Amino acid sequence: MRLGARASLLVWRGLQSAPLAPGARTEVRATRGTISTVVIPSVSEEPGWLGGAKLMTRAPLPPGFLATLGMTSRWSGGLRPAAPLATAAAAALTTALAPAALAHAGRHHLEPAEVMTWWTWEPLVIALLVATAALYLIGLVKLWRSAGRAKGIRAWQVVAFAGGWISLVIALVSPLDALGSILFSAHMAQHEILMIVAAPLLVLGRPLIAILWALPSSWRAPLANALQSQPIAGIWAFLTAPAVAVVAHALAIWIWHLPSLYQATLRSEFVHAIQHTSFLGTAALFWWALIHGRYGRLGYGASVGYVFVTGIHTGALGALLTFSPNVWYPIYQRTTSAWGLNPVEDQQLAGLIMWIPAGVILVVLGLALFTAWLGEAERRVRLAEMENR
Repeated sequence: MRLGARASLLVWRGLQSAPLAPGARTEVRATRGTISTVVIPSVSEEPGWLGGAKLMTRAPLPPGFLATLGMTSRWSGGLRPAAPLATAAAAALTTALAPAALAHAGRHHLEPAEVMTWWTWEPLVIALLVATAALYLIGLVKLWRSAGRAKGIRAWQVVAFAGGWISLVIALVSPLDALGSILFSAHMAQHEILMIVAAPLLVLGRPLIAILWALPSSWRAPLANALQSQPIAGIWAFLTAPAVAVVAHALAIWIWHLPSLYQATLRSEFVHAIQHTSFLGTAALFWWALIHGRYGRLGYGASVGYVFVTGIHTGALGALLTFSPNVWYPIYQRTTSAWGLNPVEDQQLAGLIMWIPAGVILVVLGLALFTAWLGEAERRVRLAEMENR
């Protein structure tokens, strides 16, 4: 029996990271493309335990499979015995549930070719990505037919939106998402793609205009008027005030990196979805406030300062992770060895990703805002000179 790559990965992580019953131990025997986890020799009768190893998987199992082994499932996705099982049955189940190409014999390794097959096809994520792309394209076609090609939304803005959408696919669908379940550094890379690559590119693409045009014409004007009326306009103005957006984004980053909350995201898909939504949502507000703020391009000078502040506090968090001698998230302790790293090394790599590459991207974006601000200042000077002639 073979589960999907993400399901197998979650099962393997649960087997490796969960504590064993007294007297039990695990031995993992690997061949190319297959991993067999054998529990030796204790069988615990405590609910939630199987041969001394607790299975923690959120992936659904084939109908009838558990019944053949005398087991039942519970809503949380864990497994518990309906009756005591022999050690042989426990070994057979764990062997059947762990086919990912992971090897463990004191050390672990992952085969990159196998990792590249770990695409995550979460129905809700795929549906939202497809709907977003469809609405944008429909609205873009309607807008350009009405106003003319490249009017309202320019060609380079369409390219920016496409880049942001592809970045979302890389972060949420590609093997990076599954790899984030076992490597903190991969999880950090995923978050940085959401916040400093996907978010600014999507904002530059002016998606609200396109989505508004995608709606039926009879809805467009009433909805636009409603969005510009109180209290919606006041709430939007408050949320997109640069200082508010910067603080909200900073709080989201720092709060979610508290050990209890961060580890909760790895135990619950719902909590994980909330984390990703808050990262992407506050980042979108942050970049919207800086790029499409109330002062337009004239406010880009102040925006550079906000980008600098963001770079300072995220760099500080990255430095703390890099230089800390202690593991912040023990949940990764059993899984990071799959890439030949110990937990501290994996944490250091994650900190460096937040500190150096992310910092460089923020510098580049800050310089782009500064350049646009200078260009706007020069344009206003030229207009003033022409009016005085």
